[in-house]
Order: sequence, then C-alpha cells, then structure tokens
Amino acid sequence: MSILSLLQQAQNGEGLANMAAQFGLDADKAGELAGMLAPALGSAAQQQAASGNLGDLLGNFKGEDQAALFEDPTAAASQSGQAQGAAFLEQLLGGQEAASALTGQAAEKAGLDLGTVQSFLPAMAAMLQGGLQKSLPDDTLDAMSGGGAGGGLMGMASSLLGGNSGGMDLSKLTDLLDADGDGSALDDIMGKFLK
Repeated sequence: MSILSLLQQAQNGEGLANMAAQFGLDADKAGELAGMLAPALGSAAQQQAASGNLGDLLGNFKGEDQAALFEDPTAAASQSGQAQGAAFLEQLLGGQEAASALTGQAAEKAGLDLGTVQSFLPAMAAMLQGGLQKSLPDDTLDAMSGGGAGGGLMGMASSLLGGNSGGMDLSKLTDLLDADGDGSALDDIMGKFLK
C-alpha cells in the first residue's frame, strides 16, 4: 500500500473527507493535496534511506500511541496533532525550510489560501504518521533499525530480497521507500551503497 493509499483508506475511506471538513475544505481539494504530499514524502524517505539515515527515518515512525491520529480526524486536526504532523514533515523533509517550501508549492498548485494549507498539511501528515505507526509496531521498527536479530539495514535488505523477516510485515515500509514506483524498495535503499 502506497502512502496515498494509506491516506485514502483512513477511517474506512472517509479520512480525507473528514479531515477536509475540519478545515472547511472541499473533499476533492483534500484529495488533491494528498496526491501532492504522498510522492514528496516517499521521495524524501527514499533519499534519507539512501543517504544512510535509515535509523533516523525509522525513528520518525515510532510511537504506537499516535495511532489515534489516523483514526480520529479531530485528533489530527487539533493543535497538538498539527504540531506532531509539522514535526514529522520537518524531520522527513530535512527541516522547516523544506516543509515550508512544500506547503507553499501545494497551496499554489491547488489554488488555496496558504494559511489553510499550512494547517491542513501538518494535520494530514499527522494522520499519515498515525497510520504508519499503527502498521509498523515499535518493536518491529527497533528490530529493523538494528536492535533485533534482523541485523538492522542488512537484515532489512535481506528481508526485502525474500529472506527471513522474523515474522515482520515489511510491506508498509517497502511501499514507503519505493520512490520510483517499480514495486521494489531495495534498489532505492541500496542504490547508493552499491555504486
């Protein structure tokens, strides 16, 4: 499941529309913004992994207690939910400047007020983070980042190649890191190290 699919499946398929209602946005505009956010985050995640920052990337997904952000649009749209989402965007994109640039571009392309998008995108990012955290339990992330028998990055690479994943479902992470959409994250993750 891609990032966009995960967002589209939130709250039994009503998540984006429910989130849009929190900000007085049309559901179609929310879908348009989600369509802009998803590939940007996928690309940023791929770049972090390729740069050797997989541990930091996985750390952004920790916190199973945040799963409520995926299930409840009011929680994601709240001030604390937006703060959580803004921090997630900044960590994933590499700083506040990059997150602000993404917000500005999204507002311009969607033809929306910048202030609305500055509130909506962090809330949507919080909802996404909650969905990822719900799908990837903390103990799974700990194992993938090197704390478990999987052997960290090399263990994860082995799992993506079809080796033993230790019972871990890596599909969500694989889809997230598959920035080029070819169905395999391994080339995206390992490409830099194999050159």
